[in-house]
Amino acid sequence: MHLVVDGYGADPRKLKDVDLVHDFLDEYPSSIGMTKIVPPQVYTYRGQRPEDWGVSGFVLIAESHISIHTFPDRGYVNIDIFSCRDFDPDASLDDVKRAFSLREVKVWTLERGLEYSTPRAAYGGMVRERMTIAPTLGSGDAG
Repeated sequence: MHLVVDGYGADPRKLKDVDLVHDFLDEYPSSIGMTKIVPPQVYTYRGQRPEDWGVSGFVLIAESHISIHTFPDRGYVNIDIFSCRDFDPDASLDDVKRAFSLREVKVWTLERGLEYSTPRAAYGGMVRERMTIAPTLGSGDAG
């Protein structure tokens, strides 16, 4: 599942807060039953235009990743929560709205990898795809 959030009307102080972004990325994976692989990486970015600055961060989780990109001068944030393990997108949206004091959101929920619903199916799918692709790679004329 992939939850994509565009948040508007956010509290600019929160969007400037490197510690808030870091702490969210550090603590949130375990709160939704995910496994953090490495500590979050968080950076302040300054664009060519003054309003194009913000805080960006991500954390790799065993199940995929969570990323945040803020634009304090615009009151805008985009957040992706992507996991191969199910989680409650409505509860996660509430958590994101609360953490960044969002007044308005646009949300997309994408279900990805449905054909690989079990480890056995995933393995079978990978083998099947490789077997389909492999003959094509060796089937060209040599000259």
